[in-house]
Amino acid sequence: MIRVSGIKITLDQDEAAIKRELLTKLKIKEKELVEYSIFKCSVDARKKDNVFFVYTIDAVINNEDKILKRFARDKDVSSSPDLNYEYTKPGDIPLKNRPVIIGTGPAGLFAGLILAVMGYRPLLLERGSDVDTRTEAVRTFWKTGKLDTECNVQFGEGGAGTFSDGKLTTLIRDLRCRKVLEEMVAAGAPAEILYAHKPHVGTDVLREVVKNIRQRIISLGGDVCFNTKVTDIKVEQGVVTGVEFNGEAFIDTEVVLLAVGHSARDTFKMLYDKGIRITPKAFSIGVRIEHPQELINQAQYKQFAHHSKLGPAEYKLSYHSPSGRSAYTFCMCPGGLVVAAASEEGGVVTNGMSEHARNANNANSALLVGVTPADYGSEHPLAGVEFQRQWERKAFELAGANYHAPAQLVGDFLLDRPSEKIGHVEPSYRKGITLAELKHCLPPYVVETLREAILDFDKKLKGFAISDAVLTGVETRSSSPVRIERNEQRQSNIIGLYPAGEGAGYAGGIVSAAVDGIRVAEAIIAKYKPLGDGTYV
Repeated sequence: MIRVSGIKITLDQDEAAIKRELLTKLKIKEKELVEYSIFKCSVDARKKDNVFFVYTIDAVINNEDKILKRFARDKDVSSSPDLNYEYTKPGDIPLKNRPVIIGTGPAGLFAGLILAVMGYRPLLLERGSDVDTRTEAVRTFWKTGKLDTECNVQFGEGGAGTFSDGKLTTLIRDLRCRKVLEEMVAAGAPAEILYAHKPHVGTDVLREVVKNIRQRIISLGGDVCFNTKVTDIKVEQGVVTGVEFNGEAFIDTEVVLLAVGHSARDTFKMLYDKGIRITPKAFSIGVRIEHPQELINQAQYKQFAHHSKLGPAEYKLSYHSPSGRSAYTFCMCPGGLVVAAASEEGGVVTNGMSEHARNANNANSALLVGVTPADYGSEHPLAGVEFQRQWERKAFELAGANYHAPAQLVGDFLLDRPSEKIGHVEPSYRKGITLAELKHCLPPYVVETLREAILDFDKKLKGFAISDAVLTGVETRSSSPVRIERNEQRQSNIIGLYPAGEGAGYAGGIVSAAVDGIRVAEAIIAKYKPLGDGTYV
């Protein structure tokens, strides 16, 4: 198979043009082309008067060696790499008990899937509910302010990413990324995520994908238990012997994969108290910014803004302040909502969410500033958790102590004055907003860096600093505030305990967390024999 990059197609050309351009690029006749498939498709909008698609194609061609030789100096033509996932060969150590996975976010689910395929019959324990029950609990919170601290936007089947845009982009380069996307397609995600440059599924589709992955794990001999909160990990002479859940029941196991997510603060404390090595980690805090989606479409695509093939426009921006601080946009949600994402009583947390159609009126994005352990005011390993909690509680009090979120218009935020009323951008935060000065629920250096960044971003994306754009605070859960240390075998300082995913400090997003879960599952497989007959063993 040959991979051909740089095939350009205008917005008004049909799909047949891909084939025509491929034949022209390779200088071959149609009869020489056996078949082809799209490997990647992206939009090039750098020149606003000339927006087009760029394709990378994998093609089966007669006399491929001859073609490759002819284009040996052409960087756009090469042999297609093998992207098939290779399952790890099992180790020799017998398991007495089933491996236990704590958490059913991307890391936990994909670790569970790989272990189940290989015959290890994993047991997945989730403190929250199944995704359908969880969805109702979240809707109740958004409507009434009644927060379930065990089942919310942060906790429950699918992890925090279930209530997001469902972005599947990642900066890591790992063949396991392809495996993650393939499994998601097999579980009901649209096939386009395999080739879209910026793939996403949306929260509505992701909920179905999560359920189907769970059912596959069960069909392969695994089990998933909901409303099962791990309250202790039993350790004897530095070795895991089991886990306690719900404060009373106990399961024997010598292998625990810890995939608890970035908001399991009580679990972090339990681990610290057990002597498990934890270090504070940098993360980011800030606000959500909302613009009319139409404004973003016009800024990015100009006269092509309403073209049916483009869909809602996105952006990704960054700024480096003379102070040394950096600001950036994160988890941008075209046609989405700003949502209440608290997991503790007495705190306000925001996040962004889109459905697959991305058809809401506003675009929103996190607007964040990096913070480091030097900002936390303490050298304690859990100081970052307290730092988050401090600003979440300030936001809660500032907005009326009823889970409304504090909000301010961009124009007023830049001029350091209170907002008196909302303009033409209607806030999408369903629980309700309270107009307030956001400087009272953010560190001063974050406020100053955000003001600089907004003005800088307006130069890069026309209209970013419009006066009526809405800032809603606070966003504090950009990533885990801790790292649970692990060695090259992916074990912590406790033998048999395997930290994984975003909560452990080794990932940032759905795909990278899933990939890390797979890596940890491979480490377990490489050491232990399966409990049953694995599909690929």
